Amino acid sequence: MSFPENFLWGGAVAANQCEGAYNEEGKGLSIQDVLPHGLKSAPTAEPTPDNLKLKGIDFYHRYEEDLQLMAEMGFKVFRTSIAWSRIYPLGDEEEPNEKGLEFYDRLFAECHKYGMEPLVTISHYETPLHLARKYNGWASSQMIGFYEKYVRTIFNRYKGQVKYWLTFNEINSVLHSPFMSGGIVTPQEELSLSDLYQAIHHEFVASALATKIAHEIMPEAQVGCMILSMPTYPLTPNPDDIIKVMECDHFNDFFGDMHVRGEYPGYMKRYFRENDIQIKTTPEELVLLKEHTVDFVSFSYYLSLCEGVEGEDIVGNFMGGKKNPYLKASDWGWPIDPQGLRYILNKFYDRWQKPLFIVENGLGAKDELVDDGQGGKTVQDGYRIQYMTAHLRQVAEAIADGVPVMGYTSWGCIDLVSASTAQMSKRYGFIYVDRNDDGTGSLQRYPKKSFHWYKEVIATNGACL
Repeated sequence: MSFPENFLWGGAVAANQCEGAYNEEGKGLSIQDVLPHGLKSAPTAEPTPDNLKLKGIDFYHRYEEDLQLMAEMGFKVFRTSIAWSRIYPLGDEEEPNEKGLEFYDRLFAECHKYGMEPLVTISHYETPLHLARKYNGWASSQMIGFYEKYVRTIFNRYKGQVKYWLTFNEINSVLHSPFMSGGIVTPQEELSLSDLYQAIHHEFVASALATKIAHEIMPEAQVGCMILSMPTYPLTPNPDDIIKVMECDHFNDFFGDMHVRGEYPGYMKRYFRENDIQIKTTPEELVLLKEHTVDFVSFSYYLSLCEGVEGEDIVGNFMGGKKNPYLKASDWGWPIDPQGLRYILNKFYDRWQKPLFIVENGLGAKDELVDDGQGGKTVQDGYRIQYMTAHLRQVAEAIADGVPVMGYTSWGCIDLVSASTAQMSKRYGFIYVDRNDDGTGSLQRYPKKSFHWYKEVIATNGACL
């Protein structure tokens, strides 16, 4: 297995799933603070005690201990997000919250202490709740101005501290979850396609604007988009299935096309025409999109899908798709397909000719804490090692294919609260956190078997795979 000498090995988290401290030091509420049961549940009026994200894994107070453990694994990069409502508690006020800015000063300084580059997602499923409720989130064009003020604040504050930035997490997920992804309060069934694609347009403009501002303030910085990747296979060679796959791919490729090519593709113009979708744009916005494209494309990869005119729907997968009879599934019903990662790396590079960064990949599983035989505790998660070994071997294959891969940050490198289900029991980490779905637990950290495996992977730059 051969990886580039400067390959960025690391792990990824999101502020809303790990930080906790939801109402400390001036932080305002985000949409996550009223989503106690994940993306499929309706938001609550106020934060409720059953919302595990209110405390998360208490990363806000324990980040020094956690980063020390990540440094022990040898992380070169640590992906996290900035909680927008920690910086602008409401989202539309004039002045930022200094205490919130100071927290990320400390966090990024701690990363650099260990030689870790922060990779920062600007908006990771945590729109300030006030912006969602007052303006209907990204359905409003006013969000562009609020986002611009926010990014100018953090770019000026953290220039020289953060080199790699992502504008929106899994931006295409707004098609499946408008509230969590876009802060859009209108119920999905009442949201017209014109409203939805207008909101998406606002995000595209904001992303291009952030890219422009980043390059002005931090010429050395690199800005990427972040896409939820879902490679899709035809169920059969039936031409109807092939066309079905092409149409499904279009809905995801569209988001990368806009960030890399900077203009609406013909296949989406056709979709807009045939579905009477009207979106408002300005000549200035279209120029901005064209002139300020991203430096790299980042993406999450967990599963592949099948599509066809027939077939059995996947149970438990909010993204749809048909069941692939050749693949096994995770504890949560997600198909396991390591080769899909090589496939999507090749597909994305062939399409966009930009460096690629795998910023989420991992196995959500039910882990059991057991005695380690030395007076401590651990998790014997050989299943996770097997999963990740298979996926990383496919990354090496893609690199051998000629695909420029910048790095790999495994998702939930320390156990955190699941975004989709809001559970602790859906664990991804190399580090076990003692917290249960009912909120009980000591919050003690325990390295799993996979912790030591990943440490060796990084130390050998993948050669041990």
